[in-house]
Amino acid sequence: MYQPANAVRLHVSLAEIDPPIWRRLVVPSDWTLDRLHLVLQAAFSWTDSHLHEFRIGGLRYGDPDQLEDGFGGPQTFDYTGVRLADFSGQDLTFTYLYDFGDDWTHLIRIEEWLSLDPLPRHAECTEGARARPPEGVGGPWSYADFLETIRDPNHEDHSSNLRWAGGHFDPDWFDIQLINKDLRNTFRKNTSRRLHQPKPKPSGR
Repeated sequence: MYQPANAVRLHVSLAEIDPPIWRRLVVPSDWTLDRLHLVLQAAFSWTDSHLHEFRIGGLRYGDPDQLEDGFGGPQTFDYTGVRLADFSGQDLTFTYLYDFGDDWTHLIRIEEWLSLDPLPRHAECTEGARARPPEGVGGPWSYADFLETIRDPNHEDHSSNLRWAGGHFDPDWFDIQLINKDLRNTFRKNTSRRLHQPKPKPSGR
């Protein structure tokens, strides 16, 4: 018996960064783009501290009250009324921009429409790689400079950049269990997102 698609598998990666920072996510297809925004924040451990928007098929989706008040550009369509299911059956690629200063562009590719039983109550990360850059680092090019300084103990900005990142930063860090815990808590009120990645535990003798 035919079962209509009720979920979608997405591949999400940060643009202009190599090696890539990416997540593979399974999301209920009836969720709206404002909910997908919160899913992406949780999946990449962003802190939801900056403006954001989606660009799909040449159209702009987001919060019109925020994006049309001093942030010009094409008309913004309210993303609370647009579901992922509205693009059902399409092999679509679109973008999600977070932080209009740093311009973290997330490339989102719909990989597959899924029929799941039971339908999960929350999004799930099934695969991924690498830590997201520190908040406010300045964008992809500044992130490359940041990594160079923390890798060189003799660099004049080494200590200050390391302190700014919380005393520790591993660009290869990826904890799928922690990410899925954040995804389960995505819509809970007063959910706080960690600003820095966890420090490694001291190794015993």
